[in-house]
Amino acid sequence: MKLTDVALICKALGDSNRLKIAQMLSDGEKCGCRILERFSITQPTLSHHMKILVECGLVNDRKEGKWHHYSLNCEALIEFKNYIGSLTCEL
Repeated sequence: MKLTDVALICKALGDSNRLKIAQMLSDGEKCGCRILERFSITQPTLSHHMKILVECGLVNDRKEGKWHHYSLNCEALIEFKNYIGSLTCEL
């Protein structure tokens, strides 16, 4: 995974709402309408958050009719976790 990709994911997850959304998606695909029900935000604000998560590659977006369905991009998540796991700290 490129460092720029890692940085984009870190930036995306730096917002608590987006971190909660990623956590929600960890148990499977969700319709945007279901995600919206869990937050006190407007639909345009949710769209903004989802755009950031999709653009950094962490979340997949699938449109079905007028609804968007979101899921974690497992490959990107595994690569991100592997990168973070490779960081070490010498005391």
